[in-house]
Amino acid sequence: MTRPVTVSTINVNGIRAAVRERSAENLGMLPWFKETAADVVCLQETRADNDQLAEALSPVLADGWHLASAEPSVKGRNGVAVLSRHPIDDIRIGCGAEEFAPHGRYVEADTAGVTVGSVYFPTGEAETERQLEKERFMAAVAARMAVLLASGHDAVLCGDWNIAHTENDIKNWKGNLKKAGFLPQERQWLTDLLGTGWVDVVRAAHPGVPGPYAWWSWRGKAFDNDAGWRIDYHLATPALADRVVSVTTERPAAYALRWSDHCPVTVHYG
Repeated sequence: MTRPVTVSTINVNGIRAAVRERSAENLGMLPWFKETAADVVCLQETRADNDQLAEALSPVLADGWHLASAEPSVKGRNGVAVLSRHPIDDIRIGCGAEEFAPHGRYVEADTAGVTVGSVYFPTGEAETERQLEKERFMAAVAARMAVLLASGHDAVLCGDWNIAHTENDIKNWKGNLKKAGFLPQERQWLTDLLGTGWVDVVRAAHPGVPGPYAWWSWRGKAFDNDAGWRIDYHLATPALADRVVSVTTERPAAYALRWSDHCPVTVHYG
């Protein structure tokens, strides 16, 4: 039997900074956890090992949340996690490729009757080894997603994919045509992935319109002008995508209220 579940994803841009940021004003990530309706929360770019992550999240864990995480092997880089109000039945770290096993970029948790993955793709850099590494990671994730899709089990992969799929997913698309994150081969890869059956549920809820963006540079007036990127996805298996009731991009009301350069993207699956 299926049951309703609400899943949120957010790149926290450093977990320790996120929990400290503006705590005196009762803002920031910890108050968000107190108020969120999410049953499961995916975090990316925690930049913390497992002990540091558990310490930063100690108020959340004290409230009964369960934690699955993949720590990075390089200090201060990457790191992903899944938190759930429900018991976590199984945890799988890495997407199956030995090269990326220690990178802290991929973790899956079986919880609330759903497999939820938190994934953080490399940024890449056009025409460099960094881009080739990103494309190897893309291939490894696609291979894992094929296995998940074939299993017939409800699954959703959430996170910062560092790829804007179409012109509607980036405000300044003309200025980024030759830059990592909007390269033709990256966009085609995502098109092909969606062609296998996975559903971009945020775009499905907002067809044919710019955004909704969930990342804005800290610099300049990007946030104020809503000059952002939509790179924070929920990709769901077809049966789970059919259960979508609502999609919310939780853009702060003002720049001063931000506790990350991303904002949470929350989907309720009924």
